[in-house]
Amino acid sequence: MEECKVNELKGIHHVTAITSSAEKNYEFFTYVLGMRLVKKTVNQDDIQTYHLFFADETGNPGTDMTFFDFPGIPKGVHGTNEISKTSFRVPSDEALDYWVKRFDRLEIKHTGVKEQFGKKTLSFVDFDDQKYQLISDEYNKGVESGIPWRNGPVPTEYAITGLGPIFVRIAEFAYFKEMMEKVLLFKEIDKEGSFHLFEVGEGGNGAQVIVEHNAVIPEARQGFGTVHHTAFRIEDRVELDEWDQRMQSFGFQTSGYVDRFFFKSLYTRVAPQILFELATDGPGFLGDEPYETLGEKLSLPPFLESKREQIEQSVRPIDTVRSTKNFSKEY
Repeated sequence: MEECKVNELKGIHHVTAITSSAEKNYEFFTYVLGMRLVKKTVNQDDIQTYHLFFADETGNPGTDMTFFDFPGIPKGVHGTNEISKTSFRVPSDEALDYWVKRFDRLEIKHTGVKEQFGKKTLSFVDFDDQKYQLISDEYNKGVESGIPWRNGPVPTEYAITGLGPIFVRIAEFAYFKEMMEKVLLFKEIDKEGSFHLFEVGEGGNGAQVIVEHNAVIPEARQGFGTVHHTAFRIEDRVELDEWDQRMQSFGFQTSGYVDRFFFKSLYTRVAPQILFELATDGPGFLGDEPYETLGEKLSLPPFLESKREQIEQSVRPIDTVRSTKNFSKEY
């Protein structure tokens, strides 16, 4: 098959992880991280399972962290061959100082402020030992970030605005580098020890992947507390089909076109346990719910509406109403 020419990926679209508790997950992202729940729906491939989407003010692509809540799944084990950590962007270095104080007050485990590839960062974990970091946009150039949730508990000048670099830990680095550069059209732009910085498109925090070469530690095992997959942004269905052809021309098996209603998708496993998705920027999360009450009701795509009664009996109710609440901004 002839290699298909494509437009470059536009950056990170979303990250999907697995949680042990949709309720605790909602509390953590709403009240600790101050991100807005923009969609409360179900896993379209397992309709008894919640799928929660946390994002910026309006659910812009490149800002959402999503979670599956698989009943009975064991705790994951971090190791090599996994998407190992997710970054969130904050506006400035000063914002990180605010977050250190916030995490200390709320008893969230963190590393303190550090620096990597010239950017200030703050790594932390949640109740499942899911790994995250905040990264400062102080000197960032490239893909624009989103809009902080203005009615949330975090002052907007310090609030999370979107996704930053995704971390991948890999045993076979030479293979992964070749795949990133030749297939996905990323460029390696920097290296610090065993960490390699790749970027695509406009670049910057919103379009970067940090790859750690580690062939020493045991292989990761997926479960709650780990990432399920990462998605990268493309424009539309036309580009999706072109990327499908391209991936197949390099010998990768793909899911083919998948209509997720909120966006259109294509899935490809690029390495052991590492699943990448390509997702369109639209139509987005504002089509089926009012802006003021995003994420407050169970939202189902049209092709699942006929099963609403069955689904509502399967998933336990979670109170996600925030439009009637006033959050005090905690400095």
